[in-house]
Amino acid sequence: MLLEKNKSIVRKMVEEVNKRNLAVLDDFMASDFVDHTSQVRGREDSKQEFIKWLKNCPDLHMTIEDIIAEGDKVWFLEKDTWTDSSGKKMDATSLNILRIVNGKAVEGWGGYIHKTP
Repeated sequence: MLLEKNKSIVRKMVEEVNKRNLAVLDDFMASDFVDHTSQVRGREDSKQEFIKWLKNCPDLHMTIEDIIAEGDKVWFLEKDTWTDSSGKKMDATSLNILRIVNGKAVEGWGGYIHKTP
């Protein structure tokens, strides 16, 4: 049951970011969240990273293509699409991991495994 709840948390978080509802990240991320990929610590700094990304890619849309939960981690394959500053349509696939404790993400890792040149 906990594994399904953790997957639901990740799905909802992606859905809300797609709606640009970053305020809801407070509900999904621990205040001391650590993003090991970008070396960002703290929920507020992580939100600022999202804001910068969305400013550069205002039409960014994330889609979870596959999701697996085991223990306190959720692994998800994500396809991102957006338009770059020159108007070119872009896409990328990333593999992400979130560690969830007591219903909130406390750590995250991720990286692109494919990106349109």
